[in-house]
Amino acid sequence: MVKKKWFVPVVIFTSGLVIGFLISNLTANSQQQTQITSITVEDYIEVPGYPDDLTFAGEKVPLDIFYTRESLERELIVNTYWHSSTILLLKRTTRWFPVIEPILKKNGVPEDFKYLCLIESNLLQAKSPAGAVGFWQILEGTAKELGLEVSEDVDQRYDVEQSTEAACRYFLKSYQKYGSWSLVAASYNAGQKKISDLMAAQHVTSYHDLLMPEETERYLFRILAIKLIVEDPKEYGFKLNEDDYYAPFAGSEISVSGSVANWTDFARQQGLTYKLLKYFNPWLRTEKLKNPSGKTYKIKIPSAPYNKTYNQI
Repeated sequence: MVKKKWFVPVVIFTSGLVIGFLISNLTANSQQQTQITSITVEDYIEVPGYPDDLTFAGEKVPLDIFYTRESLERELIVNTYWHSSTILLLKRTTRWFPVIEPILKKNGVPEDFKYLCLIESNLLQAKSPAGAVGFWQILEGTAKELGLEVSEDVDQRYDVEQSTEAACRYFLKSYQKYGSWSLVAASYNAGQKKISDLMAAQHVTSYHDLLMPEETERYLFRILAIKLIVEDPKEYGFKLNEDDYYAPFAGSEISVSGSVANWTDFARQQGLTYKLLKYFNPWLRTEKLKNPSGKTYKIKIPSAPYNKTYNQI
């Protein structure tokens, strides 16, 4: 008798749950089916295309080799569908390429090398865990070998013009050694010693025949992928209007040959905040400049609209 008192309500209650679940599931399936049938062909994600004839710095990329072709496709897919990062890269190119391109041209370095600093730093004043710094991600020892000043008060790796000049010196030295711009790019990533040792061990002279660490294997194809997207954004699904891109900075320069006791005071004399002064001169690493040798430094002073501050200076 006890069992009969609770068994029937439980059965009814359980049956209600099952029926409710089935109805809910059918409704959800119906809605899902409606959503699926409403998808058009244009909504599907596609594998991005690329030209049959592709070059890096004038050197043909052998896309008839399966692993070369698949390496390019991998990086194109990553950068095409990594929307936030790629959009920001596109926006920064119009600010910094006008600075970088003339320096590459003056030094006889192919223009395609401007894409290296997109891969290295996203056109940001980045610092890696290994201590590589700036747009070109240069280590301190390498910076000094290339003629950059790295001291307590000054680090020219953060100076876009100076660091680009230094990168050019590296590129040209590597090209003298390898005679291949693709191998120059590989050596910039892995180091000349590493690339030379691998070439000697494997008895090959081409980037595309050389088995390298994965990061270096991908390096050239990451450059090529971002090059294709920057040169034709709409082809890869990026629609930016002209005013979406960042404009180049505007301003002038002041020569400083002595010491500076306090950069905040210096900035205020120019009608700037310390933040603005550092934004335009990130290579200034402390709040002062000792400069015992009397070296001349060029200090960038922004002009309108880039000198605007929140409060009147």
